[in-house]
Amino acid sequence: MNQHVGTIAQDDSAAHAEFARYGYAHVPQLTEPALTGFFWNYIHTKYACGLMTWGDKLVPMTPSAYGDSATDGLLEHIQPRIEAIAGRRLLPTYSYLRIYKTGDDLRSHRDRPACEFSISLNIGQRPEAPWPIFVESEGGWREFGLAPGDALLYRGLDLWHRRERYEGRQCVQVFLHFVDADGPHAGEKFDGRPSLMLPKALPPPRFT
Repeated sequence: MNQHVGTIAQDDSAAHAEFARYGYAHVPQLTEPALTGFFWNYIHTKYACGLMTWGDKLVPMTPSAYGDSATDGLLEHIQPRIEAIAGRRLLPTYSYLRIYKTGDDLRSHRDRPACEFSISLNIGQRPEAPWPIFVESEGGWREFGLAPGDALLYRGLDLWHRRERYEGRQCVQVFLHFVDADGPHAGEKFDGRPSLMLPKALPPPRFT
């Protein structure tokens, strides 16, 4: 474990051991019910106000958002717990969110350097049956079904991960990314932004 990393909580000891062995870990109740419920309402309000992007390269025509202020703030909120589970000092890079719809899938892929340590956090789904996420494991695939507030921590840069076709109506997922503060990708801090909660490119200043 790197110097200055906090002590692992007893409830997270299994996740710590799992991550050390496989490079992924199920993290139950990463966000408590009240906070999870807040994000469910917040993200739906953001969508209703037209403040989301309509799709991306991985999942076209599905509402998404990069670097939202609330979910970027969540990066700092969970950082101490994730550092303890991963056994590393971490730097936050960016957050992302999607509202998946019927028929969406997620092709098998690995992430870019800013996603060295990745978290897929379930906010909720309708109906309530979990939509499995699959992660590469010892030559095969490991399947995880996440309840609201549960997360999967995994080495996004190293491990292939995917989802099969979604048969439910709606699944809200938040993605939170970090890099090793002492590793080769530390320069990815804030994903090239001056700070969390800012867009990738700021408009030029206006002078009056």
